Amino acid sequence: MKIIENSVVAPKGFKANGIYAGIREGKKRIDLSLIYSEVKCNAAAVYTTNLVKAAPVYVTKANLNDGVAQAMLCNSGNANTCNADGFEIATKTCEILADEANIRPYDVIVASTGVIGMPLSIKPFENGMKELVKGLDNKKENADLCVSGIMTTDTVKKDIAVEFELSGKTVRMGAITKGSGMIHPNMATMLCFVTTDAAISSSMLNECLHEVVGDTFNMLSVDGDTSTNDMLSIMANGLAKNEKITEKNEDYYKFKDALYFVCENLARRMAKDGEGATKLLEVIVSGAKTKEDAKLVAKSVVCSSLLKAAIFGADANWGRVLCAVGYSKANLNIEKVDVSFKSSKGTIDVCKNGSGIPFSEEVAKEILLEDEIQVLIELNDGKGEAKSFGCDLTYDYVKINGDYRS
Repeated sequence: MKIIENSVVAPKGFKANGIYAGIREGKKRIDLSLIYSEVKCNAAAVYTTNLVKAAPVYVTKANLNDGVAQAMLCNSGNANTCNADGFEIATKTCEILADEANIRPYDVIVASTGVIGMPLSIKPFENGMKELVKGLDNKKENADLCVSGIMTTDTVKKDIAVEFELSGKTVRMGAITKGSGMIHPNMATMLCFVTTDAAISSSMLNECLHEVVGDTFNMLSVDGDTSTNDMLSIMANGLAKNEKITEKNEDYYKFKDALYFVCENLARRMAKDGEGATKLLEVIVSGAKTKEDAKLVAKSVVCSSLLKAAIFGADANWGRVLCAVGYSKANLNIEKVDVSFKSSKGTIDVCKNGSGIPFSEEVAKEILLEDEIQVLIELNDGKGEAKSFGCDLTYDYVKINGDYRS
C-alpha cells in the first residue's frame, strides 16, 4: 500500500467539485461540495449517536436503505439542524442534484455542517447546482475545491488517497474529512467522505466500516461534545475490476487494512487541528485485560480537560493521567499501572505500579514542549491494546467558541 495524490478523485470513475453558492452569507468561501461517481456504487455510512440529529442524517439514512449511492453532496456554513423545514430542504437538495446530474434523488448522500438552528434557504442550491455539476472533474484542483467546501473552523485541509492490490488488480481509495471542534467519540464530530474503486458488496462494506470506525474516529476527542451532524460515508463503484468481496476473505482484510490506514491518518490530523490546539495528544494503552478495557482507559485519559490543560502548559502532571484511568470504569488494578510521556525529544517514565517515581522536571518539560505528545499507559494485566487521539486545551478554544456565530 502506498500513499498517492488526488484524494477522493484518485479512484477510477470519481469526480468532484466545490463552489461558493452563497450559503455562508457575507463570507465568500466555498460552501457547497460534490463527489460524483460515473456509475452507481455500493455504499455504507455511520452516523452520530446524538439524539438531536441534523435533517441530512435522516435523509441519508433513508436513501442508503438499499445500500446504493452515486453522489455525496455537502454544504458548510449551516448545519440544517433543528429547523422546522430541515427535512424538506435536505430532500429537495437531493432532488435538485438528481435533476442536474441525471441520477436518482435517493442515490444521494447528503450532509451539512455549520451553525445549528439557523434557517437554511433552498435558493443557494437551486442557483448553484448547475455550476457545481458542470465543473465536475477528476483533477487535483477539483478535489481541493471539494475539501475546501466542507471546512468550518478547520485550519488545514484533511485528505488522503492510497493505492493497494486486491486479487491482482490495482485498487485505490481516497477520502476527505472536516472536523476541528465539537468532537467526541461515538461518533466523533466530523464529516468524512470515502471513495474507492474496489468491488465489494454493500453488506461487507457496511461491516468493514463499522469495524474500522470503532478503533479510529470513535477514539478521537477534542472537547467532549458530540455533534448533531456526524457522518462517515463510503462509496465503492467496482471499477478496479477486482474479484468482488462478498465474504471475509484475504481481500476483505486487505481492504480493511487500507480503510483503517486512511481513517486513522485522518483522525490524527483532525486531533492535531483541534480548535485552538497547539499539540496532538495520543494516548497509547497496553497490557489491559481486554481490548474494551484498553479503549475505556484510552478514551477516558484523552478526554481529561485537566490533562489537556497540563499538556498545553508542558506540565508533566502524571496524577491527572492516573485520575482519568481511575474513573474510566475499566477492569484494572491501579497498583500495576505505569505511565510515561514521549515525544520526538525522548521518553520519560513518571509513574510505576500506580505510584510516582523520581524524574527530571526539566527533561519532562522539554519532551512536552513538542507539538506531538504520546502518553504511554501500561496496565500490566493482559494483552488488550488501544489508542486514542486528542489535543491540548488552550485559551484559543474559548475564543473560537465564544463568538462562533459571528
